[in-house]
Amino acid sequence: MRDRPILAEALRLFFPLAAAHGALLPFLWIVAGGYDLPFSRDIPTSQWHAHEMIFGTYGMALAGFLASAVPEWTDTRPAQGRSLLWLAALWLPGRLAGAAGADALNLAAGAFDLAFFLAVAVVIGRAMLERRTTQHLAFLVWLLAFASAETGVRLAWHMGDFALSARLLEAALCIFVVLFSLSAARINVVVINLALDPSGETTPYRPHPGRRHTAGAMVTLYMVAILVFPESGVAAWLALAAGAAFFDRLAEWFVGRAVFRTEVAMLALGNAFAGAGFLALGATRLGAALSPAAGLHMLSIGALGSAVMGVFIIAGLRHTGRNLRRLPWQAHGAAALMVAAALVRIVPEFDFAAGLSPWHHAAAALLWAASFGVWLHGFLPFLAAPGVDEGGACA
Repeated sequence: MRDRPILAEALRLFFPLAAAHGALLPFLWIVAGGYDLPFSRDIPTSQWHAHEMIFGTYGMALAGFLASAVPEWTDTRPAQGRSLLWLAALWLPGRLAGAAGADALNLAAGAFDLAFFLAVAVVIGRAMLERRTTQHLAFLVWLLAFASAETGVRLAWHMGDFALSARLLEAALCIFVVLFSLSAARINVVVINLALDPSGETTPYRPHPGRRHTAGAMVTLYMVAILVFPESGVAAWLALAAGAAFFDRLAEWFVGRAVFRTEVAMLALGNAFAGAGFLALGATRLGAALSPAAGLHMLSIGALGSAVMGVFIIAGLRHTGRNLRRLPWQAHGAAALMVAAALVRIVPEFDFAAGLSPWHHAAAALLWAASFGVWLHGFLPFLAAPGVDEGGACA
């Protein structure tokens, strides 16, 4: 079974599953279901939607990235074959419950989700243990924090404390942003150098070491503030600091025309949306006439949507023996649709475009679904076919 190419490593299977989930769920909820979930009684449907985006689509994308990248970084054998199918089987029950908004299955689905993330943690922890290295320990720690946030959301739902579950969902979003920041610190070096010198013979780009962790540190402090001191004004200033740190980090993409390459631009846009999102959250907490949804959707759809699609494109090519010199049209199309989905969802939150509401929900959902659908159309044949890893795709 491990000889099947799609089971050769985690991202070959998990990225298509994440994309299929991302394409199907918003369409069913918003376009076909009319914003309703058939079995949701007490849990707010908006929180079901946020949960499934963060822990369903993005959670599976994260699992595919880490379960492939950490073994690559440690030069150990990745999880393959039947092990990947068992991991996917742990992820699936939570998605079925989430698709229906099945309040009654909340804790049971949460048990499967916790088992899934812990199993992924075992996969990457075993790789580090085999090499006796702690170099990538931050990814394991934040993955466990992500799993803890998911369990916390489920327990808050069970207790009926929906204010707490909302803060935990925002915390989970912050955790994923930190993981994006950590990942970008590694991915950018490879991607930008290949964009500047496709031959790979030189490495003209060197990131500024002082920018590697500042944004992640500010996001961590903001997350602690909203969880421990939810009424304090300190969180607003920490959000502004996090936004400033992400905008400062945009200097990493001052590389000339190479920044307009799709794979480079998507990582840069993820950083830019993150900066704008935290600035918007800070302004909202300081009393600006702006809905919190603006900042949250800048982070969830803008920053993480761009980052996830960028990784899908980069790893989807380099881990199937293809290079980044000539991207398939589906890469450009999926990237453009993802950015359009973010803008359509965000812009009506501002007064000057308020007239577009509520139609923007359905439009953004269709664009989001189309982005993942186009990526699947172009990249699933690559992932399901034999291909030799070039190496360094996740470095």
